Amino acid sequence: MKIMKILGIDPGYERVGFGLIECDANKRYHAKDWGIISTSKHESDASRLHGIHTAMISLLEQTQPDLAAIEKIFFCRNAKTMVPVAQARGVLLLSFQAHGIPYWEYTPMQVKMNMTGYGKSGKREIQEMVMQLLGMTELPKPDDAADALAIALSCAFEQGAVSLFSAR
Repeated sequence: MKIMKILGIDPGYERVGFGLIECDANKRYHAKDWGIISTSKHESDASRLHGIHTAMISLLEQTQPDLAAIEKIFFCRNAKTMVPVAQARGVLLLSFQAHGIPYWEYTPMQVKMNMTGYGKSGKREIQEMVMQLLGMTELPKPDDAADALAIALSCAFEQGAVSLFSAR
């Protein structure tokens, strides 16, 4: 039975959230791994970006996903943080390309719509839906990892791997 692995990424500069889900041929799915890649504000920009790249390459080699999904930078309230996040996102996309992993991009509103049917859902609603859909007993933490799992689930839904609202 073919298992599809989808890696969701919530890009950031200080913290990159990741979430790996598996979907089987019967369209059942579960969380395989989740967490964050962290950088320190005491490091240089180049060092932080290199750290993100190195950690992502290691994660890709360890998990060997079939595809990846990453959040688009859709809107940023703080222009000062937008540039570093965009740079980190570029490093992440480069990592996917270097490993030949196809990827899809989703806006935060698309993820919210896929998860709850409402594009302005709150973070807690999304976390609860992720918990429910993946059969977890606790809310996934930290928030960046929960967001990454939601991004992976959105990809699974949009790519036809699973139906988010079907009986498990």
